[in-house]
Amino acid sequence: MNVIKNYTSTILLLLGILIGGVCGMIFGEDAAVVKPVGDIFMNFMYVLVVPIVCLSVSSAMCTMKRSNMAGRVLVNTLLVFLVMSVVLAVLSWLCILVYNPMTGVDSSAIQLNGTAELPDSGLSVGEMLVSTVSVPEFLQMFEKPHLLPLIIFSVVFGLATAVCGEKGKPVADFLEAGSNVVLKMMDYLMYLAPVCLGCYFAATIGSLGGQIVNGYLGAFVLYLVLTVIVYFGVNSVYIFLAGGKKLLKSYWRNILPPSLTAVGTSSSAACIPFNIEAAQNMGVPSSIASTVVPFGTNIHKDGSVVSSVVKIVFLMTIFGGLHGLELNGFVIVFTALISSLVVGAIPSGGMTGELLICSILGYSPELAVALMVISTIIDAPATMLNATGNVVASVLVARISKKQVSDEN
Repeated sequence: MNVIKNYTSTILLLLGILIGGVCGMIFGEDAAVVKPVGDIFMNFMYVLVVPIVCLSVSSAMCTMKRSNMAGRVLVNTLLVFLVMSVVLAVLSWLCILVYNPMTGVDSSAIQLNGTAELPDSGLSVGEMLVSTVSVPEFLQMFEKPHLLPLIIFSVVFGLATAVCGEKGKPVADFLEAGSNVVLKMMDYLMYLAPVCLGCYFAATIGSLGGQIVNGYLGAFVLYLVLTVIVYFGVNSVYIFLAGGKKLLKSYWRNILPPSLTAVGTSSSAACIPFNIEAAQNMGVPSSIASTVVPFGTNIHKDGSVVSSVVKIVFLMTIFGGLHGLELNGFVIVFTALISSLVVGAIPSGGMTGELLICSILGYSPELAVALMVISTIIDAPATMLNATGNVVASVLVARISKKQVSDEN
């Protein structure tokens, strides 16, 4: 019963999307009659994205700067998070080179509607980089195609607020309060998601054709394959390198409770006490485990890195890639890292990450809905990778910190 309760919102969203997809295949282009319902929902979502990014990221950076984390542990933690994310993004890309089930989809049968344009092929790599990370005018930051410049601004703004100390406290309090308010607004909006996204998806399937359903099946299969590789293979390699066979045996004796909790609750936060306990049972000092695990729950999500790669490949395979950059490894890894960081730094940041993917790669923001479907169907395995990845990270941080102390002595 607890499993059903924890997955109620996901089940309702899946039902809405499923019913919408069936209606789209049955009624075809006539399903466009319900598209205004989905458009209204998406417009509200787009309006909330900008304040959520601005307030949540700034508040998170401010809190991080003002926290009592020891400098060495913080540096080691961020380094481990970065390396683990890069390794997973690159590994996922290499695996997709070998096996991409979405290549079997007849993308020629998929017709985009008038608002979902393909990427602009007239930009060079340099021009794409400039337009991705910067804007010429301040107000342009608050437009949804320019999320990355807004994120960069928000990070610097939050850090500057923390550095100002007492003088910046009123601003810090505003950021925290504002973040809580807009996230509550997002919660209210998500109550409408099953019906509204079902209508939007019905119109999408009606205009794109049933072939896109095969694309989703391929994305799900691909994610499950990558989950097996990461959960059993990559994590075991990390633990073995950190402590050999003895630590590896301890890891597999203790990792099952966090894994089952992640699948049963679909919540990385719910796994925090189980992750801390598992890390401590493996010999990680309490001070490190109780710092790295909660910190990682907010900004380090292995499952999100892998899902970002899958979403990018889904877009490029189904809808066509950038001119001269079709399925380019560097573009995919860079975009996946930025997107997963956004998902981690912002509560309920999934939709923001999907909009960011479309923004960086030049796709219409409307295709973010197509990526949101992928997020829904891979939610359970993604949460499991998110949770267990933080146990692994705490072990690596403890190992690196211990080695540094030994070297100094």
